[in-house]
Amino acid sequence: MKYIKSLLAIILGALVLASCQKPKPVINESDILHSNEEQLTRVIIYDVFTPPVASRIYGYTNLASYEAMRFADPKYNSLAAQLKGFGKMPEPQKGKIYNYTLAATKAFFTVAHKVTFSIDTLKKYENKVYGMFKETMDDSTYNRSIAFGEQVGKVILKRAAVDNYPQTRGKPKYLGNNGHAQWRPTPPDYFDGVEYCWGTMEPFAINSSTQFPLPKPAAYSADTNSEYVKQAKQVYWLNKHLTDEQRTIARFWDDNPFVVVHNGHMMFADKKITPGGHWIGITSIACKQTKANAIKTAQAYALTSIALYDSFICSWEAKYEYSSIRPVSVINETIDHDWLPLLQTPPFPEYPAGHADISGASAEVLTSLFGDNFKFQDTTERRYIGLQRNFDSFLKAADETAMSRNYGGIHFLNGVKMGALQGHEVGKFIVQKLKLTN
Repeated sequence: MKYIKSLLAIILGALVLASCQKPKPVINESDILHSNEEQLTRVIIYDVFTPPVASRIYGYTNLASYEAMRFADPKYNSLAAQLKGFGKMPEPQKGKIYNYTLAATKAFFTVAHKVTFSIDTLKKYENKVYGMFKETMDDSTYNRSIAFGEQVGKVILKRAAVDNYPQTRGKPKYLGNNGHAQWRPTPPDYFDGVEYCWGTMEPFAINSSTQFPLPKPAAYSADTNSEYVKQAKQVYWLNKHLTDEQRTIARFWDDNPFVVVHNGHMMFADKKITPGGHWIGITSIACKQTKANAIKTAQAYALTSIALYDSFICSWEAKYEYSSIRPVSVINETIDHDWLPLLQTPPFPEYPAGHADISGASAEVLTSLFGDNFKFQDTTERRYIGLQRNFDSFLKAADETAMSRNYGGIHFLNGVKMGALQGHEVGKFIVQKLKLTN
């Protein structure tokens, strides 16, 4: 009897101890990847990276994440092995246990630390994530997964070191010129041209920045019946007669990461998401809506990022090849000296429309992943400007994006159409080139 009482006391003590122990966290691995992406987007906004540079940040971080995550399912192929200039990716040790979401997170932030500024902000977030994982696994699995992710990130960074981005820092300012039909800094702040060397970046999937050439923009002419004059009149008339819906569309797709707001003598900067960040947000929505697992989520982010980076390179190559004048400059000089467009003109040449370009490319890869006629509610901008819109497909969203630039008064209609055309060509090429699964 005494033995039984002692045994019961031991069991009761164990139960009480177990009830007092902190339960291990339940980790939704897809949610971790979405949270990582959201944290990176916040840092990109805070650090005020330009749209092309933001696409590079998304490209390398998301590729690193996928290259670690893909080992969770052997049917998924390496993307880096099919892209230009990447070294052989590390592989996990056979017979060893890994948590590939943890490895993907480590790979993601190993790269992010080297391509952003606000590293302390990232570290504060990621240390919380690592702490959650550490509570769910033994030390050897944790350490092995962390080490593997870091190895992947370092290989990705070797390519980033030679893509011509570091080599073009410190370049002189690009101020265009005052020649006919030539770009020059635009009101209200007359900033110099952004990233005029971006066409020289080493792309991921496409062969070169000139692979998808565009016809020349309208040549200068003073003839009132010329295409050059007509395109300026079209923008001016449209901006004078915008419907409420057109205004909303323009604002929704503005995605200008650094707008200087003027109120009398007071000035302040309004930071917003970049065009690429908007499509990363749409990628997140598609993944969540379809309940995509972690590896499909990592793949979707990587593919969208590849499309963004390569289409920015193509667009910027053409922009600075032609250095085409913005509508506000033409209209101020020939029609209305005091006119300003609905949206603030971004500081780079007009032709082709970059947002139309990257949207067409992103829509093509997302359609290949999630299908056409994919209905979704785009809530990406809700936290920034309080707007959301519904779309019947990614391609229709891209069409609206393109037209938003003409509604906003910052692009001619031809620049919009040609940008969209080039973007779709880039996206289709990527879809056809990359074999996602074996």
